[in-house]
Amino acid sequence: MSPVTPRPAPGALRPDLARIASWIQPGSRVLDLGCGDGALLAHLRDHRQVRGAGVELDDNCVIACVRRGVEVIQQNLEDGLALFDDKQFDTVVLSQTLQSMHRTQHILREMARVARYGVVSFPNFGYWPHGWSILRGRMPVTGQMPYQWYNTPNIHLCTLRDFEQLAGELRLDILERATFNEGREIKLLPGWRSTLAVYRFASP
Repeated sequence: MSPVTPRPAPGALRPDLARIASWIQPGSRVLDLGCGDGALLAHLRDHRQVRGAGVELDDNCVIACVRRGVEVIQQNLEDGLALFDDKQFDTVVLSQTLQSMHRTQHILREMARVARYGVVSFPNFGYWPHGWSILRGRMPVTGQMPYQWYNTPNIHLCTLRDFEQLAGELRLDILERATFNEGREIKLLPGWRSTLAVYRFASP
């Protein structure tokens, strides 16, 4: 009998978002880039007294944020963060969006500019079934990357080591890392066994 993957209770955050929330100091200022339906910001507001704002492009997600009472700005992240001042926030979050950005280095530099701390999460292309799929001559399709090669929004896939090298080049000081597979946290051989990585870094 196969193990049952734990699912969040109704209204609960996904495990990766719960970990992100645990890294954010109560009462701090948070900017959530690509904030989706505003679930993380609403949780931080209600449970950690955070003053937050989100940036989101999708119309339906913006409406969902408004319904939650979350402050949201409708804007394409590719246009940058010129609306925000240097160190205007304590923490800036980019959850499962980095891999779809055209200018990866630019958005990371902008995150470091507008906040003291940054949090990013992305699919781990080093997950071992991905390599097996490529050896069989096919691009991988998994729960974390469910798209076919011709319709995927993921344009810059990377492994844990790839991101850590880039962070070093940008002088981002990695403070914490958590890795997950289908909602379970992975501690043993995370580069091979995790499907999602979450990093917290300090700005230069």
